[in-house]
Amino acid sequence: MVSLRALTECIDGWLQPTLVTDYAPNGLQVEGRSEVAHLVTGVTASQAFLEQAIEAGADAVLVHHGYFWKGEPAPLVGMKGRRVARLMRANVSLLAYHLPLDVHPRLGNNARLGEVLRLPAASGFPLAGLEGLGRETALAVPERLQDFAARVGQALSREPIVVPGGSHPVQRVAWCTGGGQDFIHQVVARGADTFISGEISERTTHAARELGVHYLCAGHHATERYGVQALGEALAGELGVRHTYIEVDNPA
Repeated sequence: MVSLRALTECIDGWLQPTLVTDYAPNGLQVEGRSEVAHLVTGVTASQAFLEQAIEAGADAVLVHHGYFWKGEPAPLVGMKGRRVARLMRANVSLLAYHLPLDVHPRLGNNARLGEVLRLPAASGFPLAGLEGLGRETALAVPERLQDFAARVGQALSREPIVVPGGSHPVQRVAWCTGGGQDFIHQVVARGADTFISGEISERTTHAARELGVHYLCAGHHATERYGVQALGEALAGELGVRHTYIEVDNPA
């Protein structure tokens, strides 16, 4: 068991959220009990996730997508009100880390996705002024696009949407988890011939074809499952808390 304060300080020390300008507050968003023995992690603090976490006996939940996003209505009513009320009734804390969890070089979503896909050692590069938001590598042996896409689908248990950018093989691969499709121009400028992200827009198809880069839309949720799991396991090892990851299926 560890204090909520010590848990929060440990995560903040690793992820350094004050160094990142983000779309939502990073860290403790809803305060519950002061001691944490069981930490439950997940991608998004949806109602379904909260119900399963509370049923599992969580003292605190840790997610990538929390609450209080810039531009959303502030009042705690409707869906958001019900979610926060459920946490408070159960006296369960909510911690959320968005961009700081994307960019961490060891525990981050981008770093972990490369490992899950069994890509060669990669290096981070800046996107939108944030170092490590993109990662890139080169395959030792080029692969056919259909073979590479099948490998991605098998690793993530989700068939990606594939937009071929030509007939060339896959060799120089860049990726950005979540909603990174509009970084396609930047990764092409860095020499990538294949780009993986989590979402696709109508314009993405045309950009991929005209820029000559293969684009794989592998799912926002699917590409961002792994950072929060790695963080939870690291906290269990460091602080001795029990860690459980709960997967709530999301095809998006």
